[in-house]
Amino acid sequence: MPKIFVLSLGGSLIVPNDVDIKFLKGFKKVIDSFIKKGHKFAIICGGGKLARKLQQSASRIVKLNEKDLDWLGIHATNLNAQLVKSIFKENAENFIVKNPIMRINFNKNVLVAAGWLPGWSTDYDTVLLAKNLGVTEIINMSNVNYLYDKDPKKFKNAKKIEKTNWSTFNKLLNQTWKAGMNVPFDPVAAKEAQKSKIRVNIIGSNLRNFEKLLKGKKFRGTIIE
Repeated sequence: MPKIFVLSLGGSLIVPNDVDIKFLKGFKKVIDSFIKKGHKFAIICGGGKLARKLQQSASRIVKLNEKDLDWLGIHATNLNAQLVKSIFKENAENFIVKNPIMRINFNKNVLVAAGWLPGWSTDYDTVLLAKNLGVTEIINMSNVNYLYDKDPKKFKNAKKIEKTNWSTFNKLLNQTWKAGMNVPFDPVAAKEAQKSKIRVNIIGSNLRNFEKLLKGKKFRGTIIE
């Protein structure tokens, strides 16, 4: 039965340093194969390294507040979203969603979204868009393969978590959102997902693993519900 997949696509996968053409080609191939089966995709693009580079560069020139930094991040998500929309051509809606709670006419197979307001991450936008579309499951695809009990880049003894609930997840994170924050799923979005009873699947960039998840098969990653 055709369904709508809501996907938060990390900016770190779109433009890790330069545009990752190999990843985007493979990503498009997977999406196209599911479009042929009648499925639809709502893809919310993050700002990733591009956003952080803009924020860090501007901060070296002038002191900026959180709102200023967030706007730079939002504009980065818009650029990434335009790139992703472009590669799906006629299969994509001819507009980019910037307000996840607006009334949306989702007629084509791909709907691309970007950031909306300062203080709101694209994770939070993704949860709101999923609610708007009546979807209760989200895929969070980034350069992080699993949720860990601590930062694996800093702690060698960090343990991966394959399944957890929102109450446990919220205890792992600081409860304050900051511009440029780099976590698997931000705490504000987590609270909204918990309240709305939305399941989130955290996966990395492996496209075969992504395809398994779309098929409803066992995949490598973390389930939060």
